[in-house]
Amino acid sequence: MSMSQEYAGFWLRVGAALIDSVLLLIVIWPLMAAIYGLQYWTSGHYILGFWDLVVNYLLPAIVVIIFWIYRSATPGKMMLKLTIVDAKTGNAPTKGQYIGRYLAYYVSAIPLFMGLIWVGLDKRKQGWHDKLAGTVVLKTNQTEAVKFDATV
Repeated sequence: MSMSQEYAGFWLRVGAALIDSVLLLIVIWPLMAAIYGLQYWTSGHYILGFWDLVVNYLLPAIVVIIFWIYRSATPGKMMLKLTIVDAKTGNAPTKGQYIGRYLAYYVSAIPLFMGLIWVGLDKRKQGWHDKLAGTVVLKTNQTEAVKFDATV
């Protein structure tokens, strides 16, 4: 690993995910309240309808993937100076890798979140979603370019 390359560990990435979740909730909660009213929080149903699917699943997916494509990070990752790169080249991943990475979050989460916990166990700090998409998350100093050593 080169001196300026450092993989982002489990807790740092959890922090970025929490920031992103709060930011998404600031947008989603008022939308859901406007569409469904208090029934949304008291109905006990998992999915209430079309707009529930669009606002809670499709909108976050689109927003996250757009941030990844244009910034190689979500707002939480940007705040914590993290970036997503291709695991082999160190360059920005392709749009296909980003879409695959997002879908692979479900693969990582379904078996008791083991694919996400894997970030804390892996030498390159890759979750299953990273491994499937061929990405790594690096700490970066925004004032200097990240040097990448794919031989690690």
